[in-house]
This record gives sequence, structure tokens and C-alpha cells, in this order.
Amino acid sequence: MARYIFITGGVVSSLGKGLMAASLAALLQARGYRVRIRKFDPYLNVDPGTMSPYQHGEVYVTDDGAETDLDLGHYERFTGVPSHQSDNVTQGRIYQTIITKERRGDYLGATVQVIPHVTDEIKAFAMADTDNLDFVLCEIGGTVGDIESLPFMEAIRQLHNDLGRGQSIFVHVTLVPYIAAAGELKTKPTQHSVRELTSLGIQPNILLCRCEQPLPDSERAKIALFCNVRKEAVIPALDAPSIYSVPTQYHAEGLDEEVLRAFGIDGSPEPVLDRWLDIMDRQANPEGEVTIGVVGKYVGLPDAYKSLHEALTHGGFANRVKVNIKWIDAELFEKGGDIAASLEPMHGILVPGGFGVRGSEGKIASVRFARERDVPFFGICLGMQMACIEGARNTAGIKDASTTEFGDTREPVVGLITEWMGTEGLQKRAAGGDLGGTMRLGAYPAKLAGNSVVAGIYQGEDISERHRHRYEVNVGYRDALEKGGLLFSGMSPDGTLPEIVERPDHPWFVGVQFHPELKSKPFDPHPLFASFIEAAVKHSRLV
Repeated sequence: MARYIFITGGVVSSLGKGLMAASLAALLQARGYRVRIRKFDPYLNVDPGTMSPYQHGEVYVTDDGAETDLDLGHYERFTGVPSHQSDNVTQGRIYQTIITKERRGDYLGATVQVIPHVTDEIKAFAMADTDNLDFVLCEIGGTVGDIESLPFMEAIRQLHNDLGRGQSIFVHVTLVPYIAAAGELKTKPTQHSVRELTSLGIQPNILLCRCEQPLPDSERAKIALFCNVRKEAVIPALDAPSIYSVPTQYHAEGLDEEVLRAFGIDGSPEPVLDRWLDIMDRQANPEGEVTIGVVGKYVGLPDAYKSLHEALTHGGFANRVKVNIKWIDAELFEKGGDIAASLEPMHGILVPGGFGVRGSEGKIASVRFARERDVPFFGICLGMQMACIEGARNTAGIKDASTTEFGDTREPVVGLITEWMGTEGLQKRAAGGDLGGTMRLGAYPAKLAGNSVVAGIYQGEDISERHRHRYEVNVGYRDALEKGGLLFSGMSPDGTLPEIVERPDHPWFVGVQFHPELKSKPFDPHPLFASFIEAAVKHSRLV
């Protein structure tokens, strides 16, 4: 039977619970254990699919088509274990499920209440699909004391009792702030946070204390005394130079050892951390550096492109170079900004995914700059669509080329697709339907042209990548675009949906309809990002 580790947060948000969960899972995995991580989100949205990136950061998409919290990206990148729809649930989905059951009469006339109906649904989610696992880590979103998270706290309290002795523990991530004026670390916020947690019936076994300064033994002892935990279970978590050094840092502080001790597990093998040490070495000792310009519309919040940022970093690991990312607002090029001054210093240009018309002409101008100046170019999702529109306008002679996403157009090079073949057969979408869950989501196969650039990059002709979009490049324009030099080198297996375009006469020019960044890992960089950064390194030597 799987053992459960429940992870809560206190004092303030953004302490890094997701990164902590991913790092702990990686350490347990390095000891030979089978792990899975789950995220409970207290907000009332059914999923983050319709939320603004400025509100929530990126939407992470799984193979099975779930739109999930960005923390699941950390989970996959650190463990290599693919996340599923069953690994992320929101309070909105819990209530939606319960209301559906109530309307159907499943509760046989009973009064539907938070306890037991909501808490039972949360517990059922936590325990589903856990066969053949040694540890299930469950991260509770939000901060202890939030009214939204109370049903989740009650559910894990109940589940702790249901599972029995030795089958679950609680890890509380908290803050020990440093007061510069006093020159002291203050433990009182942690004490109050743990008191709030214990008032809900949860006694933490381990405290992970985020702090900016080293935590003295005297302060660890003080926290242990007031919070009713062993001194060794007070784990300091100082700011790390890189997220990829966090697993080894937590191991050095004894986190994984303390978790096993809390479960009463003796004789566990030491973790094999070679791949993490190699990643740290590649990051600390690069043999060069490149600058990549990311021309997007959500550049004010880096979390909106979290997986993209990490995938570019992984591409740097593959080539043993440091990747400097320059975030460029696409709207600047629509307001008279000097595109040459902004993009000439770049060794590669990337136009990422997004929705809506804002910044689109700036992205198209960026594509043209990369094409004409022979700068390595990578277009992802909307970025590929902008590359097709740019090619239609400037190399295929279709001056009015546009996308129906931005309004009516006489030349819909990109349009809303209402039918496509999926793994479950023909999928249909109403043009005016709900936004949530109506996109082409999840992993789909593609067939690559045997003599194409991308087939060489992938070292094969059959691939599977994750999608998240409503609009597709119109295959009816294929002949015109290919005459202009933009080749359709990847298609859906039935030949109806363009997946990849490339310019063979360009040093490196690739557009993809999917999101390759979602499958990149530090110890297994995605081949497209590794190749893109390699091209950027070559370009850096020419300028």
C-alpha cells in the first residue's frame, strides 16, 4: 500500500511547495522508490484552462489532455514520471462532481454537506490510481488559514486517520524571515502557522523552513520546542542558486532521511544523485553562452512561460552553454519600436504560444526579421501560425493572409478547426461553444517527412507531442506556402493537420503546432530545444 506525504504551506504564499514536493520525490526516486505527486488547488475554477496567465502562470498540459497547475511541470521535470488528469484537482471540479451526483439523485435525498460529501470526494481523488506506488506526495495549494483550503485540510486529516499508523506524514513548508534592522531570524511566524495547523487537527512531522540566512541550531531547537517536532525534523531551506540544485541541497540537510525516519523505514539505500550532480556541473561550468529573444505577450510574468524557460535552459545543458533569455514584448514592435535594435543582438528568436490578437503583428515582424537575417527561429503553437502568415504575406504573395482568430479575413491561412481525428475517434467542437476544455488537448501523433530537418533532429519519423490550441494552419494553403519555401515537414497521420513547418534554405527555421517544452527535462532535454540552442551557438560565432 502506498504511503502518503501531505505537504502544506504557511505564513505566505510562493514559498516553493511545488518545487519542494518535486525535489523530495526526486530524492525518494533516487533511492529506488516509485513515486507520484498530486496537487490539490483550492480555487473554484474547474481547471486553470480559462485563467489569465497573469493570474495563474502557464497552464501545464498532460498527455491525456488535462489542463493543470504549473507545479505539475516541476513534478514531471524532476521525476520523469508523466502526470495524468488524476494528478490535479481543483475545488471547482470537486463541487462540480458533487453537484452532478446530487442532481442525478446519487445521494438518495440526503443533505449534501462539506463533511462528509466534499471531504470524501477529495479523499477518493487522493487515493485513486495509486497501485504499484511506494509514495504519493500530495501538495495542498494556498496557505494555512485560507478559508478556501479548509475542506482539503479536513480531508487530509481524515485520510491520515483512515490510512492508519505509519502510512502518512505531514510536511509543513513555512517561512523564517530575516529582519535586517534587528539582524535576526524570527521564528514567531512559523510558530503561529503551526498553531493554526494544529487547530485544524494536523500535527506536522517535519517543518521545512525557508530562510535567507543560515538557521542556527538554537533557532532550530526553539522551533522544535514550540512546534512539537524533533529538532532534526526542522529542516532549513535556504535560497538555492538554481532550482536544479534544490534536491542535493535538501538531501544535505537531511530531508529525505527525516521523511523515511518519520515512516519508520530503516536500511534504505543511499540516493544515487549522479544525474543531478551532472546537471549542476553543466550549469555551473558552461563553455559559452547565447542570448535568445522570446517575443511574446505575457512577458511581464515569467511564470506564464515557465516550461519554455526551463526547456531553453535544458537546451543549454545539452550544449553545455548558458542560455540568457531576453523577454521582449511583441507590442513594442507595433508601437514604433526599433525591431533591428532589439533583435540584432539575439543569437536565436523564439515566438511562443498565446491567444488573441494583441502583439500579433509584432510577432509576425519578428518572424520576418529572423527569416531575412538568417537568425535561428523557433515558432511554437501561435508562433508557428505567425510564421505561416508571415510566409504567406511575404514569400507566397498572399497579402491579406491572416487568421480567423483575429477576426474575419479573406485569406484564412489559420482557422478554427471543428473536427479532427483523435485517439478516441472523430472529435468535434462547436465554433461558438464554451472556451474551457474545447481545445485540441493532450498528446497526438505526427508523421515527419523522411528527408526533413526535423526528422534528423528527432532521429525518426514518428513522434508524439502535446497540444493546446483551437486554431490550425489551413492545409489548403500548403502548395502556396511551399512554393514560397516554407515546407510542411510534419503532418497528422491522416494528412489533414499541419504539425511542423520548416525552411530548409535557412540555418534553422522551425515552427511546431504543439508544445515541445512540456516534455523537456533537465536530464533529458527535448531534441528541438537542444538543436535550436546548438544553432544559436553557431550563429553566435558568426556575429
